[in-house]
Formats: sequence, structure tokens, C-alpha cells
Amino acid sequence: MKLATFTHRSDTRIGAVAGDEIVDLRLVAPELPQEMVALLEAGEPALEVARGAVASGQGRLALADVELASPLLRPPKILAVGLNYADHVAETGRDQPKYPMIFNKQSTSAHPPYAPFHLPRASEKVDYEGELAVVIGKRCRHVPRARAADVVAGYTVANDVSVRDWQIRVPTFTMGKSFDTHCPLGPWIVTPDEVGDPHALELKTWVNGELRQSSNTKQLIFDCYMLIEHLSTAFTLEPGDVLCTGTPGGVGVARKPSLYLVAGDVVKVAIAGIGEIENAVIAEPADTVRY
Repeated sequence: MKLATFTHRSDTRIGAVAGDEIVDLRLVAPELPQEMVALLEAGEPALEVARGAVASGQGRLALADVELASPLLRPPKILAVGLNYADHVAETGRDQPKYPMIFNKQSTSAHPPYAPFHLPRASEKVDYEGELAVVIGKRCRHVPRARAADVVAGYTVANDVSVRDWQIRVPTFTMGKSFDTHCPLGPWIVTPDEVGDPHALELKTWVNGELRQSSNTKQLIFDCYMLIEHLSTAFTLEPGDVLCTGTPGGVGVARKPSLYLVAGDVVKVAIAGIGEIENAVIAEPADTVRY
């Protein structure tokens, strides 16, 4: 099942994608929560109702007639890992990490799959990072790797947009990774039964139609389940938490010379079996000043 958050006639709610249509769960299953985190919190019984709604063939809208939002409008947590593909480690000239290099992206960085993201006024060193993202489905702690698949709600595509000069100013990456709009997600959450093995998925990133990244999630140093075990050792994972699993080689900062994004560029990230997101780069608008 493909779960999405969408806007239709100025009203935002959740649905399930079926081909080139989306099932409006508010119409077909009004007893369900109408926000994605709440749906995931309701657990497997709620997801079974949603599957039944898809099977009913009712309440469908054309995907072309709706606007897809980030599947999670405000994830409880966005967690990410650096240097998690061997080819990316090699292009940075750093040693392969012994433990996952974890950092946060603020929840306000979550962004729709097809909306433009900002080239911030604070920097011109903005880079792309196509990534597989795991969405947590159960409140959990101390999850062993062998049980990690049980707490996964699904998978989505992410672009871990990075402001490189801000990222490297200090040992922690949070500032350079958390600018508003810098975590495009989507276009939907695909449940594990449809994805199959999350560690055998082709991942590609293009900038203006030029292929920049081409890899496979089998190249992850710390795989999805290892990351869940590692993170849940320290803190509780909650439904709707997003875990960006790292990017392969081919990022702009590693090119000779470095090639950063500029206004007008278009970045597309595609993962086989999940979907693709595509975002233009625009100068940060003046209306982001709020005080």
C-alpha cells in the first residue's frame, strides 16, 4: 500500500495511492485518523481498514487533480546517518566509520516531494543527497536487529539537502542539515509488503537531467535494521519518525571542483519500487523572515 498526504480543494488529508488515482480515506473510511502520524499510531488495525478502502474501489480522485504533500507533514523526529555508503566514504577521503554517524534534521525541514526547496540567503554551498528513508510504525525501544522489520511502517524517498559550509563549521551537522525545506520526502510511504527487501533497491539522483548518483541500498554500511537497533538503544522511536539512511557517492561537494546547486536547478531522486521526487531550487523568498 502507498500512503500519501495530499491537498484537494484547499483541504489536506491522507489517502492511499492506487495506480494513477488516490483513495480519499476521509470519504471511504471516515473512522480513520486524517493525519499520517495519527494513522500510524493507530497501528495495524487502522492499516487493514485502509487496505479495505483501497480494495473497495470507492472514493477515488485522479492523482493529477491533487497536490501531494510530504507524507509526514511534521515528523516527530528526522534522524539521519552520514558516511553510510563505501563509495561516499571514499570520495570524502575519510575512514569508514566504526559506528553509525547519527545527526538530526529538524522536523521543520520536511518538504513536499515536488515543491521547490530554498537556496538560503546564508549560503551558496547547497548540495543534494538522494537517500532511502525508513518510516517507523511502532513506539519501540531496545529493538534487536532480528525484530527491527516489525517496527517499520514503510519506506519513502528523501533528499538530505545539505548546506556544506554550515555543516562543517562544527563537529555536529545539525545546522547545516536542518534549513527549512531541506528534507523533501515522498511521494508516499510504501508499506514493507510492497517493497520487499529494502537492501536491494536501486537509487539514482539526477541534477538537470544529468545522472549524478547511481547505487543500490545493498551497499549500505549500516543497513536499515542495524540503524534501528543502534538508535533504539539510546531513545524511544515513535510512529512517524523518519530515518534517512545515508547517501551514495556522487555528491556535488566531492566533484573536482565542487559543484553546488544554484537557483533554477532541478534535482530528481528515484528509488526502485518506491517512486521518485523532483524539486526545483529557488532563491529563498523574502517572506521567510518572520518575527
